[in-house]
Amino acid sequence: IPDKGVSIWDKITHDKSHLILDGSSGDVACDSYHLWKRDLEMLTELGVHFYRISLSWPRLLPTGHPNHISEDGKRYYNELIDALLEKGIEPAVTIYHWDMPQHLQDLGGWTNPLIADWLLAYARVVFTLFADRVKIWITINEPVMICDLGYGLGKHAPMLMTPNDIGSYMCNKNLLIAHAKVYRLYDEKFRPKYH
Repeated sequence: IPDKGVSIWDKITHDKSHLILDGSSGDVACDSYHLWKRDLEMLTELGVHFYRISLSWPRLLPTGHPNHISEDGKRYYNELIDALLEKGIEPAVTIYHWDMPQHLQDLGGWTNPLIADWLLAYARVVFTLFADRVKIWITINEPVMICDLGYGLGKHAPMLMTPNDIGSYMCNKNLLIAHAKVYRLYDEKFRPKYH
């Protein structure tokens, strides 16, 4: 995918492919990136009214920071959101769904207190690009899984095991702070403007 940064799952599936039953990477999964028009046809055939999509942080911000916004990422999500709305399907958008940019993980990821501001900067870009059309937002997908399995038990990316679950506790604290900051940003700056 052009101009996409590396995520923690990219790193894990490439560096530790032996942990995956068939040794495959996650480079191509359901391939909605290329097949979204067919996905939309099926959604229309099913008569759905809502569709949850998850944004990819490293697809929109390859460095993890807003100093570089991917034109390809913007195009993809704008086309998808617009097409859903044209078919009368309301997008429910998840801002963070487990794909921390690897660069930010190298700086501590969810255990670094700066993560709340990093997620806030990413969310500001997301809201600026899409809040004029998206009404339903989910800040963080399955936060307990991120922290307990990623920073405590070492079962999900970034696969860290910390003594006394300290990583999980740090992650949970920072994740809750990040959620609150993102919610406040939307509620104060974007909800009044668009919804």
